Amino acid sequence: MPELPEVEVTRRSFAEQISGAQISSVFLGKPLRWPLGVAPESLVGRTVLQVRRRGKYLLVDLDRGLLMLHLGMSGSLRFASELPPLGSHDHFQLTTTHGLLRLHDPRRFGAVMAFGGEDDSFAIKLLSKLGPEPLEDDFDFDAFKKGLKASRLPVKQLLLSGKIVVGVGNIYASEVLFLSGIRPTTSANKIGPARALKLHTAIREVLARAVATGGSTLRDFSAADGNAGHFQLEANVYGREGQPCKVCGAAIKMLRQGQRSTFFCAHCQKP
Repeated sequence: MPELPEVEVTRRSFAEQISGAQISSVFLGKPLRWPLGVAPESLVGRTVLQVRRRGKYLLVDLDRGLLMLHLGMSGSLRFASELPPLGSHDHFQLTTTHGLLRLHDPRRFGAVMAFGGEDDSFAIKLLSKLGPEPLEDDFDFDAFKKGLKASRLPVKQLLLSGKIVVGVGNIYASEVLFLSGIRPTTSANKIGPARALKLHTAIREVLARAVATGGSTLRDFSAADGNAGHFQLEANVYGREGQPCKVCGAAIKMLRQGQRSTFFCAHCQKP
């Protein structure tokens, strides 16, 4: 699943190029997770102002309203002046005066939704409960520490919930907990101030590094310009079950938490 770094990399790879473009046609294929919400032809003639991100949602501001995109489990965007003919897994395309923006989504868990603005009731429902952005100034340590203390969930499950920080998905949760020296099964409220600060710092560092390296390409992720990510080549624990820890040499272990794979070093990460 594309996580926050992959979504941010995607945004950066086409936001500048599409800015100022006018929509000339809209293709809508098989149904996605949520409906578009308007007739596709009603978007024709609108102008793209900018592309923002909130959590894993891309917000395409138009001169009238906005489009909200989510890549789901397997979605990816491409933006180019020309693209191959539409395939069976291409379910949405904007043709604009600056190029084509296409959503490719084999599993169809992604979505493209049109709203009059962020004050739309469904947009509010999707965005209002998201935690602070980890790469922004509002990711306050004191609030983060209080959020940990208020929860008895295993810390990795709390990170994945998006309640105290948004966008720390499965890959990066394993990585930040390794850098923090915290066992993924540790109850969040058992984490003291010193380790909480390490975790807060690691979240910033890991996600910033992931964005800088183009995200993680584990299967077929690529940015809107077609470039793959390389963060997976630097992973300390994720996907390395049975391999030696890069710090202590102990074998990396894997366990299941909430039907997701968690990777950790039992020697370096303490309960």
